[in-house]
Amino acid sequence: MSQTKYIFVTGGVTSSLGKGIIAASLAKLLQARGYRTTIQKLDPYINVDPGTLNPYEHGECYVTDDGAETDLDLGHYERFLNVRTSQANNVTTGRIYQSVIEKERRGEFLGKTVQVVPHITNEIKERIQILGNSGDYDIIITEIGGTVGDIESLPYIEAVRQLLWELGEHNGIVIHLTLVPFLSAAGELKTKPTQHSVKTLMESGIKADILVCRTEHEISEEIKEKLALFCNVRKEAVIQSIDASTIYDVPLMMQEEGLDAVTLEKLALPKDLEPNLDQWKEFLERHKNPKNKVVIGLIGKYVELPDSYKSIQESFIHAGAANEVEVEVRSIHSSHLSAKNIDKKLLGLDGILVAPGFGERGIEGKIRAVRYARENDLPFLGICLGMQMAVIEFARNVLGMDKANSTEMDPNTPYPVISLMEEQKSVTNMGGTMRLGAWDCHLTENSLVHQVYGTSDISERHRHRFEFNNEYKQQMEDAGLVPTGFNLKTGLVEVIEIPSHPWFVGVQYHPEYRSTVASPHPLFVGFVKAVLAQKQKQKNASLA
Repeated sequence: MSQTKYIFVTGGVTSSLGKGIIAASLAKLLQARGYRTTIQKLDPYINVDPGTLNPYEHGECYVTDDGAETDLDLGHYERFLNVRTSQANNVTTGRIYQSVIEKERRGEFLGKTVQVVPHITNEIKERIQILGNSGDYDIIITEIGGTVGDIESLPYIEAVRQLLWELGEHNGIVIHLTLVPFLSAAGELKTKPTQHSVKTLMESGIKADILVCRTEHEISEEIKEKLALFCNVRKEAVIQSIDASTIYDVPLMMQEEGLDAVTLEKLALPKDLEPNLDQWKEFLERHKNPKNKVVIGLIGKYVELPDSYKSIQESFIHAGAANEVEVEVRSIHSSHLSAKNIDKKLLGLDGILVAPGFGERGIEGKIRAVRYARENDLPFLGICLGMQMAVIEFARNVLGMDKANSTEMDPNTPYPVISLMEEQKSVTNMGGTMRLGAWDCHLTENSLVHQVYGTSDISERHRHRFEFNNEYKQQMEDAGLVPTGFNLKTGLVEVIEIPSHPWFVGVQYHPEYRSTVASPHPLFVGFVKAVLAQKQKQKNASLA
């Protein structure tokens, strides 16, 4: 292909319409037709990256192989496409301004007055085209965060306007995602909000080529014709996006609506090859028709906002489908777990996952949940902080180290079984300074994790400052908690397990970032399989 094509996805009327899912679904359809496709997200907030954002504010922070802390939408992109993203796939206003200011300080603008136009918009255009200039992709989908009309989105909209003109006809199009609300009092869908949203976009010099209309009710042909007429698009370019039972239905729904076909037509690209979605349909079939069910407790500190653990939730969907099991994830706030109520709160669980997090709040509840899993033979998976809590719990309740802790929670603990990594001791800035991205790990032969992965050497993504303190390694091992995964260069313990337990694994890394529809993560697949096996074993024992 001679030139990379660009698709820009904007949002109107309201936020949280699902631009990321629509972008990922279209990318999946284009990929299934043989086009090399990727997606990038432009976020209008001034934070340099989401790494310093509270999960309550923005959901989880997703981490790429190259160590970028990014928006959670990149997780959707990877899960749908099974293609790795990078630093280039997520850009924030903070990063844009930081780059422009650094250039100004170096004198690169030769004393000129630095302005939003052209300097900020030029920087945005450069960032948009980094992936395209690599030659790795035929089509780049760029999702513009926020809602059209927001002050903070204006530089992005202007940059897109300029870029569309520079790219020329058929090389760039705009898909506008909007809401068509249903007024129950009137008993009808209303198009006016969409009309106003498209008008606002046109006032910025951009014409929407395709309208994707989010709705709770079917949009009639009559309404499609009305939207086409008043929004200046062709009728076949008015695409209905009705509520779905699962986000994984959306690519098939968009295919049925013809979103990929009209997109290729607008980009003057061949659409002869029908999308091959056999693997996707097989996954959906298994997901929707499970043969068994398990209940897994997700013990976390941010459970009020489900997006805080988005990748974990999705990993259970992938692993559930692989095992033909419905995984009901029961979110339990670790702050609400006490010695008095733990049995009642965790009653009915078939397995326990203790989630990642930072800070002291809710820590004792996590430790109680680990103990409950260990003493009641419930399959257990601890991720990052969850793994560290397993180490602390074992030190306290098996080794008798009463006040064992992490130096993150108690700098003066007499038993610092979890301590600050050596390279973190001189760090003062919090943003982008953790151990981030993909790191190698060697698994001990014949260990549980070695069986699960089916290999000795793996690479997994990290996001942490504190680590297993190797001074306690021998004591732990002698008492039955065995480190079975190591970074050979640093000696960092990456994995711990208890061989005498039915299935007890803690990992310092984040396996959830690597799970996709096409490649469910082996650790989650193994965990769900073990949960089901243990449930059936206990059921058989009770019947005997």
